[in-house]
Amino acid sequence: MSAQHGSSAGLSALRSQRLIAYAMGLFLLVALVQVTASILFYEAIDQNALHQDHARRVAELLVVSDRIHRFDPALTARTMSSHYLDVRVASQPSIKRPADDEGAVTRIREHIVAWEPGLAARDIMLSIVRGTSGRRDLVGSMALTDGAWLNFRSRDISSGWPIVLRAIAATLAIALLCVAFGLYGLHLLAMPLNRLSQVMARLVSDHPEPLEERGPADIRGLFRSFNEMQARISDLEDNQSKSFEAISHDLRTPISRLKLAASFVSDTEISRIVHGSATEMEAMIMSLQTFLRAEHLESDLSSFDLTALVAGLLGRYGAQAVLEAPAQAVVRTYRESLELALEPLFDNALQYGSRLSVLVCSSDKDWIIEIDDDGPGIAEQHFAAVLDPFFRADEARARDTPGFGLGIPTAHRLLTRFGGALSFHKNAIGGTTVRVTVRSTADAEPIA
Repeated sequence: MSAQHGSSAGLSALRSQRLIAYAMGLFLLVALVQVTASILFYEAIDQNALHQDHARRVAELLVVSDRIHRFDPALTARTMSSHYLDVRVASQPSIKRPADDEGAVTRIREHIVAWEPGLAARDIMLSIVRGTSGRRDLVGSMALTDGAWLNFRSRDISSGWPIVLRAIAATLAIALLCVAFGLYGLHLLAMPLNRLSQVMARLVSDHPEPLEERGPADIRGLFRSFNEMQARISDLEDNQSKSFEAISHDLRTPISRLKLAASFVSDTEISRIVHGSATEMEAMIMSLQTFLRAEHLESDLSSFDLTALVAGLLGRYGAQAVLEAPAQAVVRTYRESLELALEPLFDNALQYGSRLSVLVCSSDKDWIIEIDDDGPGIAEQHFAAVLDPFFRADEARARDTPGFGLGIPTAHRLLTRFGGALSFHKNAIGGTTVRVTVRSTADAEPIA
């Protein structure tokens, strides 16, 4: 059950992360669409503004050049030429062919006339040609009063990108700022959900912790409901454990009376059956009490030698147990809970086999205890079921074997509650390897 709850909590956390990732992707997609639309918009706006700017420049050129030419024709080209305009006075117009882009030329002509209405009656020819570096220049000719032609070139009529780039940079900065605020908002929204997921995981391993009720009203309501649910579950489990413990304790007295009464029965066979049944009931109650104790056991962190602990537990099995471990394996974890978890695992291994092999080794920051026996082993389809109380893999073992199906669930409960893990694997000889993961909470100090 705990494993199922743990996997559900992990799946909920994964889905929460995926939801946040989807939201982040949506933010970025909206920002990309905004920037793309802004590029197209600014480019269109800028091209129109650029045409107007060139039209204004040409209109001023034509009016001023016409006046200067009337005053002194030799000053026209020299006075009106600039970095953007190249002006020449010639006897023939420079326009030799129709405009490449009639639509753009027509719009520029309209803008010129709008700026200087007096030019509407003048003979003006315009065209757009390729300039240097692939740019497009506006060239044109206007007939002057003395029969000469004013030829001009307005450079780079298509260079709208400097303005567009500035506009795009501003849009991009605003979009990134909006995305940053959006991601920060998502982070604030995800924080309480992550806390909820973490508390749910601790609830599964019997370390309940009330959630601080803060944040938006909906989140506070969710946390309040979760705290109430958590308190009710904790009360139910406590009441259930106390009830079972009380019943188990009270049953010991009548069982003791039953064993005493069996000794006065004259029929030896009946006395043996009654005494054996009472003994079995007493062992079952003791096993149940150990399981219930694992439900609410409190244990303290301490540093100790894991090799010495395992060797001490295996000492009572004599030559039946073989230990392979480093000379010293210092860990900082919950010693009492680990000791209570290993005892039923060792007993269970020898209960169905004649020899017990234990390996202690390190794995990154954790320590692994592998328990091998030469018994019939547990069928792989029962690896999850043996963690449930009172389950017995009768397909692999005889029904007359001792035990009540509480040893492995007790060990699993203790390890889960105190940061360890329990798993099962098939070994080379067909038996079962029980793997206990011991997680050290911090670097332990060497033991003298």
